[in-house]
Amino acid sequence: MTQLANRRDYTVQKIIALRQQLGDAERLVAGKACVYATGSYGRGEASEKSDLDLFIVGLNDPSSDGSLLKRLDEICVKADLIDATRTLLIPEFDGDGRYLVHYPVREFTQKLGTPHDDVTNTFTARLLLPLESQPLLEDAVYSVMTQEVIAAYWRDYEDHKSNFMPAFVANDILRMWRTFCVNYEARTKREPEDRKVKGKIKNYKLKHSRLLTCYSALLYLLTVYKRNNTVTPADAVSMIKLTPTERLEWLKVQPEAALAVPIVAELINKYEKFLLTTSADDSDLMRSFADKNSVAAYMGEAAEFGDKMYEALKLIGDGNRFHRLLVV
Repeated sequence: MTQLANRRDYTVQKIIALRQQLGDAERLVAGKACVYATGSYGRGEASEKSDLDLFIVGLNDPSSDGSLLKRLDEICVKADLIDATRTLLIPEFDGDGRYLVHYPVREFTQKLGTPHDDVTNTFTARLLLPLESQPLLEDAVYSVMTQEVIAAYWRDYEDHKSNFMPAFVANDILRMWRTFCVNYEARTKREPEDRKVKGKIKNYKLKHSRLLTCYSALLYLLTVYKRNNTVTPADAVSMIKLTPTERLEWLKVQPEAALAVPIVAELINKYEKFLLTTSADDSDLMRSFADKNSVAAYMGEAAEFGDKMYEALKLIGDGNRFHRLLVV
């Protein structure tokens, strides 16, 4: 099996095991909220080293500004999630659990584009939903929630059905990519030396997995727009059901992307190599990225991955209106 196939199989098996451990949480969120995974689990490429990046999102409570999932039940859900990860020997939640947050879905749709979007982290939670998410608990609520988010981005669709260009969501995806890049620069420590090496590893991952998360979605939307001169909410739902690597595989069989197929195949091969590199033990990875010659080669691979993504975007977009919007 390929590295990607192994990762996909591991992710599926681990999610099944998690669901079996989360009986109490499943009962508490039933009909009220969903829990979805992002990060490597959301991308379908988790490994033994992967921690869980989760968000809890509740349906709106019509009697308040909050969620149907109440505070005490939220605490119990989080406790069950923590117990499950420890039982299954999954690494502890990042930031000592500070990112394990519960939002009502109205926080995603009403704060879209406002200054509060960044302050409350709803921007990240909302964007990762269509870009790289897998439902862990309450698939039905997850489906309702994704449709509400899509409706917010496609709010002008009814007046432009025949030529709808998904500019709103595309601009937010581009903003997400730039945010990843800015956060890397702001948070990366250059001293002491071990922090500097860890920063190089983060940069390598940023220019592969984060770039793929954002641009696989843009390539998908661009291909649909090229075919139909419009992108429907149903098209967006179909995109969400695919992981970033599955979107690349989807591109390979689309007539509108025919000229880019060799480039897309290269992207998949390069991503396989990235997954193999990052599967090494942390100590081995640190040694490799501490070596000047090795790290130069790794950064060259990252640059090549970005170059190929640009070529695919250019070949598929071919200068149409949507392609122009992505560039300027």
